[in-house]
Amino acid sequence: MNILQDLKHRGLVHQTTDNDGLEEYLQNNQVTLYAGFDPTADSLHIGHLVPVLMLKRFQKAGHKPIALIGGGTGMIGDPSGRSTERSLNDAAVVKGFSEKIKQQLAHILDFDHGENAAVARNNHDWLASMTIIDFLRDAGKHFGINYMLAKESVSARIEQGISFTEFSYMILQSLDFLKLYEQENCTLQIGGSDQWGNITAGMELIRRTNAQPDEEIKVYGLTVPLITKADGTKFGKTAGGAIWLDPEKTTPYEFYQFWINTDDRDVIKFLHYFTFLEQDVLGQLQEEVENHPEKRLAQKRLAEEVTRMVHSQEALDQAQKISASLFSGDVKQLSADDIEQGFKDVPTYKIGKEEIGLIDLLVNASISSSKRQAREDIKNGAIYINGERNQDLQYTVTSDDRIEDKFTVIRRGKKKYFLIRYA
Repeated sequence: MNILQDLKHRGLVHQTTDNDGLEEYLQNNQVTLYAGFDPTADSLHIGHLVPVLMLKRFQKAGHKPIALIGGGTGMIGDPSGRSTERSLNDAAVVKGFSEKIKQQLAHILDFDHGENAAVARNNHDWLASMTIIDFLRDAGKHFGINYMLAKESVSARIEQGISFTEFSYMILQSLDFLKLYEQENCTLQIGGSDQWGNITAGMELIRRTNAQPDEEIKVYGLTVPLITKADGTKFGKTAGGAIWLDPEKTTPYEFYQFWINTDDRDVIKFLHYFTFLEQDVLGQLQEEVENHPEKRLAQKRLAEEVTRMVHSQEALDQAQKISASLFSGDVKQLSADDIEQGFKDVPTYKIGKEEIGLIDLLVNASISSSKRQAREDIKNGAIYINGERNQDLQYTVTSDDRIEDKFTVIRRGKKKYFLIRYA
């Protein structure tokens, strides 16, 4: 199965500009391709994973990927898929975002080995030095207003309103494809389905500015489908916000839990999209979902594969350790760092390191509503300190109950956790 056939089998091809031509071109050439990532935040999120992994899939197939950081276009804002104008960041902020995104990409793509090592480029290098006269004469003259208005990324915004700044985004992205074609012999651009208009505009600009008599310019575009969830909610979003690739913004444990909680209706599709598992393995996991959904083996494999790839084996081991401890209730084996991750969203009470009676602690930390309720909770066996049930009404919480002298984990009932953090 060649790369394009594999992508289709995985459901990763939404549109191609010339399917037969692209398939033949990929079979007979080492192709240089690119995907762009605008630095609109200081981290990529899991919505970016599909195009990043597309670059990796092509790299594994022997082709040469370019990860284009939009240091220039990121200061403008892409209107595609949006109903309102983006807020603009200043140059220093965009530059900082760009550096962080480059580091994240380097964790997934191979920038160091082989003749098809990935390349990172930044379109600020050519856009920032371009004068307005150069922009209008060398690029703008090739774009008719009617042509631009017909593109969905523009037409969808006409009624709500679109600034000239965002209206010009298509031309800027077209210049990216042109520059990479001229400088890197890049002949394929990939992106999300909302990028179709920008991709085809770039191909048109290349043909108009480079065509020679009797010469066929071979450039191609490929888009991946919009990721949807079976329950209708937006992919990559939770009650706590976006799922980021930066472990400081979304911990590896939270990242792992997101994939573990994948709906049975989505898990096989996500295994196709986000892993490099072979088709026979994917088939076996699909059978498990159909015959033994309660085991959630497909979800576990998905979480393992993606967490290991985005973070590391060590981060995966830690996430699994935290998950197992919380499931069993035995938290004594957790380190302070584990607790920081696993109990990030539980109610937290800060206290000094002096000893305190258990009843007073339960009331002060709002674990029990009153001293009377605290006594009942303790007598009824509902209170656990670091995973161990405590029914001693006279118990005093001391330094022996602190994990690495930083935390005590209190559980009330089966699943209600509270974190005591010591100053």
